[in-house]
Amino acid sequence: MNISTRFAVAIHILTLIDSNKEGKSTSEWIAGSVNTNPVVIRRLTGMLHKAGLVEVRPGVAGAKLAHSPGEITLLQIYRAVNAAEADTLFSVHEHPNPDCPVGKNIAGAIVPVFSLAQQALENVLQGVTLDQIVNQIPASL
Repeated sequence: MNISTRFAVAIHILTLIDSNKEGKSTSEWIAGSVNTNPVVIRRLTGMLHKAGLVEVRPGVAGAKLAHSPGEITLLQIYRAVNAAEADTLFSVHEHPNPDCPVGKNIAGAIVPVFSLAQQALENVLQGVTLDQIVNQIPASL
């Protein structure tokens, strides 16, 4: 099981918006870079808008960042697009055999480890800003 690709696409969207100093960042233009349908871009942009990361106006083409790239963390983006809810990144299989000593106790043994692993991931994402990602992309727009 992977983290939803919405997270990577959302980072792509925000990086494009920041990099596009010349024109409007429309869903069609962004979709061309992501190589997907503009509807997917509009849905994700709506999630980013709801989280306060982008500004969009109904009836007006284009989006812009609501904050400087240095103020937007990957954790904010991750949460904005519901990449994984709290303590749900790793799933435990349902309905193990309750008559088996392992089946009866496996969730209690591994859920705390899974929770720590998700927290570690979120700590790393909190320490990385969109600006750091933008600066990894060669300026060619």
